[in-house]
Amino acid sequence: MNICIATGTRAEYGLLKPLIEKIKAESDFTLQLLVTGAHLSPEFGLTYKQIETDGYSIDTKVEMLLSSDTPEGITKSMGLGIIGYADAFKRLNPDLLVILGDRYEMLSVASTALIYRIPIAHIHGGELTEGAYDDAIRHAITKMSSLHFTSTEAYRKRVIQLGEQPDRVFNVGAIGLDNFRSLKLLSKSELEKDLSIKFCKFNYLVGFHPETLSNSSIEEQFNELLQAIDVQQDSLFIFTKANADTNGRIINHMIETYVENNPGNAVLFDSLGTLRYLSVMKGVTAVIGNSSSGILEAPSAPTATINIGDRQKGRIQAHSIINCKTDKGVIINAFNKVKGKEFRQLVDKVINPYGNGNASSQIMEVLKNTSLDKLRLKKFYDIEYD
Repeated sequence: MNICIATGTRAEYGLLKPLIEKIKAESDFTLQLLVTGAHLSPEFGLTYKQIETDGYSIDTKVEMLLSSDTPEGITKSMGLGIIGYADAFKRLNPDLLVILGDRYEMLSVASTALIYRIPIAHIHGGELTEGAYDDAIRHAITKMSSLHFTSTEAYRKRVIQLGEQPDRVFNVGAIGLDNFRSLKLLSKSELEKDLSIKFCKFNYLVGFHPETLSNSSIEEQFNELLQAIDVQQDSLFIFTKANADTNGRIINHMIETYVENNPGNAVLFDSLGTLRYLSVMKGVTAVIGNSSSGILEAPSAPTATINIGDRQKGRIQAHSIINCKTDKGVIINAFNKVKGKEFRQLVDKVINPYGNGNASSQIMEVLKNTSLDKLRLKKFYDIEYD
């Protein structure tokens, strides 16, 4: 069976890596890697090189990302993607396509696979992120997919609610948690040497992305966070770049300017890679911003999260997560809370609702015991109401 895995961002690849490794090692499967989007962009660190460094062969690269993050630019990038994916699927002829998440690159991939009659296995369906158009993209991919691997039982039920057959929907937990089992994370001293940084008394990992459905200015939103950061004492802030989303370049420019003006307590990385990212996450006081990793992975570190704004609104959350508005004063209060002894004790005991890190093994069991012939035709599942 030719199993094609599509990846367009550094974070997505990191989540998929445990499954990629297992598919590569399975004698009955042939792994195909389709690499696209920000992976191929110098602006975002040419992260396809990390895939190659990890020992994987890239079967096809699809250039689709324009140097523009306007609605026009994003939409045209999607169109270019569909053209490239059509050529890629004609050449690769995969038996199954694996897609994770909710990004526009994956919507284009899924749309192309649908026309090519390639069954899709979708990971992380059924979730809610009400502050971004990713929410609608995720549900659209669900309706184009034939196998579903959700991260909680509530999300499994939601996918069924969308009309998917229950025997094709599996709650396996969040796949990113597998990395906590498979990787030997770096110590603080190793990170200091590797990243050329010096940890302070308090340390923070910052990832902020556009709320693509918000009417408020992205500059105003991010500036509130930067003002709250400005008043923190004895602290180091480790920034990672925003995704290639609408207005993401605005955030990246603001980060670059801030780091340039604050060299003593702020650093920026285009991409940390999975090992260093999770190692930093484990070693910091809190994860800050609105990245899904603060919701899904941070509780397993265990590390506190200051989740800002509505981008992740609707997701099931652990008790280690503090939600706050994009308001300087509210964010400062959250900083004070995560530094407190009582909250830090709570974080140490937190239970992550997204599982215990064996998602990829469960996915493999389903793939090995599924007949592809039965996946090509779908029948809508109606829920009976009293």
